[in-house]
Amino acid sequence: MKFFRLLTPFLLTIVAILCFTPAAWAFCGFYVAKADTKLYNKASQVVIARDEERTVLTMANDFQGEVKDFAIVVPVPTVLQKEQVRLTEPKIIERLDAFSAPRLVEYFDSDPCAVTDSVNLPAAAPRSRAVSQEAEKTSDRSLGVTVEARFNVGEYDIVILSAKESGGLETWLKRNGYKIPRGAKQLLKPYIRSSMKFFVAKVNLDKFEKSGYQFLRPLQISYQSPKFMLPIRLGMINATTEQDLIVYILSPQGQAEITNYRTVKIPSNTNIPLFVKDEFGEFYKSMFQTVYTKEDRKVGFLEYAWDMSSCDPCSADPLTQEELKQAGVFWLDDNSGSNLSASPSFRRPSPRSNVFISRLHVRYSRDKFPEDLIFQQTANSESFQGRYVLQHPFQGELKCQAGREYKQSLPKRFEQEAQTLAKLTNWNIQDIRNKMKLSVGNLTYSWWENLLSWVRLY
Repeated sequence: MKFFRLLTPFLLTIVAILCFTPAAWAFCGFYVAKADTKLYNKASQVVIARDEERTVLTMANDFQGEVKDFAIVVPVPTVLQKEQVRLTEPKIIERLDAFSAPRLVEYFDSDPCAVTDSVNLPAAAPRSRAVSQEAEKTSDRSLGVTVEARFNVGEYDIVILSAKESGGLETWLKRNGYKIPRGAKQLLKPYIRSSMKFFVAKVNLDKFEKSGYQFLRPLQISYQSPKFMLPIRLGMINATTEQDLIVYILSPQGQAEITNYRTVKIPSNTNIPLFVKDEFGEFYKSMFQTVYTKEDRKVGFLEYAWDMSSCDPCSADPLTQEELKQAGVFWLDDNSGSNLSASPSFRRPSPRSNVFISRLHVRYSRDKFPEDLIFQQTANSESFQGRYVLQHPFQGELKCQAGREYKQSLPKRFEQEAQTLAKLTNWNIQDIRNKMKLSVGNLTYSWWENLLSWVRLY
């Protein structure tokens, strides 16, 4: 089956995205698992590096089908030159995914009989602070389509089009071998009315075979515009189910948010039963679907917001300066904007090194997201992460009064974890209790049977 999907701001993609397999990382024994994009069968990923009106947009592809059928159509605010288009490696998006993914962490209760001034329960996550080759220009007056530029970048053949009406653009694309899904004509109209141009790319099969790559590399484009938006409507043309979109926004300021739909923080910093360690992927998918439904399926979720220089706990190392440049961050130093040479205004007068990442997760459908996404940058640099806590009971001998009180408190704590998990996921509470009994049964504490009697009274 061949399908087409929208991926990015000003983007009609007639595609879907590569599956990535980020490596596992650990931090100080606390981080144990992450909920990255591997959880979803279809999860489009977009990277947007933006400062003021300057944008570098990276489009990752999960195209499924024969390479010869791949095509993307990206509405852009201006005619792009070859110097404003480049290719990058999929591993950069893998790194962003791994670094920002919601995470599972674990802590271990210390001996309540030991004298200590510290608090054993986990604390909330801390806050952190062109000159281009002149392409041949042709026009088909009967269709109202003009080829503004034509060039190739790596394995892609690219044309920049302008159009007077959507029917003519649709016809031109079909005549030139682009497989356009039904219904594109109507959805192209608003972009034509806005005088936007169209970045169109397809694969040059000969160059792709010679490149030695097994997958299509992400395309990265640079432009300047006051518009900070993501046209997702075109990606719904052939969609039969809801689609997941992960947007990584890199900014020198702070958090990014959606302005025409509510941006909601994903539930976080909750203690859940120990058995979830072996079921974290299913837990996160169930929790996301539950809160998504609760919010009437029409909000965007903030899954991560943090200064790129640090993380706590880390599910992957922060990206290096070189990796950030590959991801499109152009304000790190005077030499980082080489791919923006067609637009001198992208160059900053002085070096900057601050990079803040926001990870936004949108699950969208035709009826709940009738508008393209519009973003804004904010000065809010508060740190946030989707973070879920496993709290292991102390397993040593307890003879003091504090130890006896600690043992008596555990049944209520376990039941609270069960209730929290049921509320987050809509899982059956009795099934949860049964799994909890299995997961801690090896502790052989006499107080565990007290939990069952406490539950009956609850």
